[in-house]
This record gives sequence, C-alpha cells and structure tokens, in this order.
Amino acid sequence: MSSSPITAVIDELAGQIPDRASSPGSVTDSEWTGLREALAQVPDPRRRRGVRYPFAVILTIVVCAMVSGARSFAAIGEWAADLPADTRAGLGLTGRIPGPVTIWRVLVRVDRAALEAAIGAWIQARLDAVDTAAPRPTRRHRRVRRVLAVDGKTMRATRHGAHPVHLLGVLDHTHGVVLAQVDVDEKTNEIPLFSTALDQIPDLTDILITVDAMHAQTAHADYLHGRGAHLLVTVKRNQPTVHTRLTTLPWKDVPVGHTTTGRGHGRIETRTLKVVTVPAGLGFPHAAQAIQITRTSRPINTNKKKTESTRRQRWETVYAICTLPAHDALPAELAAWIRGHWSIENRLHGVRDVTMSEDFHQARTGSGPQVMAALRNLVISILRFAGFTNIARALRHHARHPDQAITLMTSTNTTLQ
Repeated sequence: MSSSPITAVIDELAGQIPDRASSPGSVTDSEWTGLREALAQVPDPRRRRGVRYPFAVILTIVVCAMVSGARSFAAIGEWAADLPADTRAGLGLTGRIPGPVTIWRVLVRVDRAALEAAIGAWIQARLDAVDTAAPRPTRRHRRVRRVLAVDGKTMRATRHGAHPVHLLGVLDHTHGVVLAQVDVDEKTNEIPLFSTALDQIPDLTDILITVDAMHAQTAHADYLHGRGAHLLVTVKRNQPTVHTRLTTLPWKDVPVGHTTTGRGHGRIETRTLKVVTVPAGLGFPHAAQAIQITRTSRPINTNKKKTESTRRQRWETVYAICTLPAHDALPAELAAWIRGHWSIENRLHGVRDVTMSEDFHQARTGSGPQVMAALRNLVISILRFAGFTNIARALRHHARHPDQAITLMTSTNTTLQ
C-alpha cells in the first residue's frame, strides 16, 4: 500500500464510484435501448415544416447534459456545443447544433403527461427486471415487500408566476427511483390526484403505499384495496373521529414492539413503537393494525449555557394505521416503513431542490416546469440504477467525464466503466 496521502484519497474516491459490472443492478444494453425507445414514443410538439433536429435526439442530449450536471437551458446548449463533432454524430446530431433557445422552445411545448408516462413505464420495466433477477426468499429470510411513498412538492420558482406548479410523485423506498408524477392543479389539492398518480403503475398487487396525514382518506383505502394494495398512513386531527379512537386504545397495556435510537441535528432521538391488531369498527376501512409511535429527544450537548432553552426532553406521540395484518407487517418493518416514508424528502425533493437547483430554475412557460421536473426524476433514476447512491457526487463525476454520461444512453456494453 502506498504511503502517499494523495494516493490514499484517490483510492478512496475511486472506491466511491460504483462497480456496475459486479452490481446486481447493472443496466444492460437492451434496457438503455428501451429508454431511448421510450423517449422516442413522446409525441413531437413541433410542426413538420422547418424541423432541423430530430425530437428524440434533443431529448437524449438534454438528458445526457443533465446527467453531466447541466441545470439550465443555457448550460444544456453549451454542453452540446462543447461536444466533439464525432460524439455529436454518434448521438444522431449532424450539422448545426441546437442552441439554448431552440431547446427551450421544444421543452416548453412537450406533452408532459406523455413524457411522464414514457419515463414511468421504463422505470417500472427496469424495476420488474431487478425483481426478477433478485434471489428468491428462503425460509430464514422474509420476502422484501415493495413499498412506495406518495408525497407532493411545490416548485418554489413558480410560486410568483401565473400558474404555480405543485407535483405529486411516487417514489420507491428501496431503489429511490420515481415511478409516477402528476401535476396538481392550483384549484385543487393532492387528495383527488392520489388515484391518478397510482393509475400510472399497472400492477399494485401486494404493494404497500405510505402517505402522510393528508391522505388519511377512506376513499384511498378503498381504492388500494380494490387494486390489491395496502396502505400505511399517519392519522392526525384532520380525521378527528379516527384519531380519537386511536388515542383511546389501551396503549398502556400494549408492550413495546420496537425501539430505535439515533443521533442527528444535535439531538438524540429514541423512537418506540407499539402495535395492536384492531377489530372492525375503528372507523377506517380495511384497517388491520393500529400503531403508536412515541419520539423522545434530548440535546447531545448538555452544557447548560448552550442548551438553556432546549435542555428539557421533548416528547411527541404519533398514530398510524396499516391495512397489512400482523403476520405480514412486523413491528420492526412498520418502524422502517414509517421512517422510510420521509426518504422522499431526502432522496427526491432535497436532491431536486439543492443538488439540481430546481427552486432557482426560471422555467415558467408552458409545460416547462413539469417537463424539467420529470427529466430531473429520470436523471436521478438513471444514476441510481447505475449504482450511484450520492447524486451530487455522480453529477460531478459525469461533469468530468461527459463521455460516460453519453454511455448511459448509448452503451453497447453491459457496464459503464
């Protein structure tokens, strides 16, 4: 082993780039071909007369540029202009290069519903392939259930425009990829779009859907039951009858099912979970288990001068309902799923806001905001399928190696390195 600290750092950074050749989630050539074919299915919004650049080629260039860290229309155009002529030809672009204005004019006119459907279909097919290739569970190991989180996000850059954009997305807990996304009209809210978003996923059989308290709706439980899926939902005072019934259950007589302790944001938090099977009459259709989560937190720093206002412990009790029976949802699994629901904030919303600067993007015309959000979801999913866990690091890596970004879309090999 070399004693040079520089060599050690290089070796450490090299180890953070995933080895897709040995990864079970490696993306094959046929799957990337399927992505290009999926993008080609999106209707070209332009008139036939005067078209200079193939529509699918423009979408491919946009995705490659975004994988390389481009965040704006100008950056995408500059990335394309900087490519060598032979590389552009390999992407199907010969002759003149589309500028930022051309790219903007195309993207703001794209049929966002068709684009989201095409992206979602490719991601769903990829997930099905991963599940098929996964080893079958044995008697000692329980089957890993697919869990999807449904949550909304407002695009802050559009709040001051004529039409603020709010999007409802569906994220896979395990893989961190986005399966569906719908636009929530400013005259309504997320509740009526819940089934619309999940209708984009063909098969929900035996899948668990996690949602926040807004979606503690009996219609949602009936919809999922009709599709063979299950619901895990937090219940707050927006459902006063169900919430009261949950709080009045004999929780003192229920033993603790699971306990976890973690550190973060300057505090130590302990989470205890109790679960009880509930009979009919709770007031929520198909409910099988009632859950009580108690969170106790205290500051890590015990210095009285620095923690004068926060020295005392904080307690918070939250209730939830799950439609899975006890033998299919153990306390430890319920705790992980409830905690994992908020991964949509860290692994999707936070990545788009901070890493990809979505909140500062000035796309407000036509379908531009929704289209760019869908393409950001696609980029995140591509990188996660390729084995990257840190999206910021992945974008920096491909910014230094644009040829590898292109390889993600045009590879004829089974690996990317």
